[in-house]
Amino acid sequence: MDREFLIDLFADFGPVTIRKMFSGYGISADGTNFALALRAGLFFRADEQTIPDYEAEGSGPFQYQTRAKTVTVNSYWQLPARLFDDSEELAQWARAALAAAQRAKVKKRPKTKKAAKTKSKKPAPKKQVTKKTVRRVGKAKRAHRSR
Repeated sequence: MDREFLIDLFADFGPVTIRKMFSGYGISADGTNFALALRAGLFFRADEQTIPDYEAEGSGPFQYQTRAKTVTVNSYWQLPARLFDDSEELAQWARAALAAAQRAKVKKRPKTKKAAKTKSKKPAPKKQVTKKTVRRVGKAKRAHRSR
């Protein structure tokens, strides 16, 4: 799938932003990534509300191989092949994927910084300078100058 094909594919959905990602493209609308176009196919964002629709169509979640195992990414599911010929229904699925991505964004709360402790920390103790340390530093400086 190339960029022009994807732009045409989402024409009924509305304007999308297509960026290179992994071995394909990430597709977003309104700043929210909701689809991946990879060698393995087109994958839409899914959640507990939309996964049953993909299962009913016989689609599966995105998977990839590592050296050790197969990794399954349950948040992206393969778009049913029949939708490539029905741009209006594809637009409906894309809207549902965008909504799933937006719901996922809401679930992720920004990390909050822990409140500062009221006790003051003692400063770290200074390292003792010994004759051995002074000799080692002196040797290093002389070696550096001779270069």
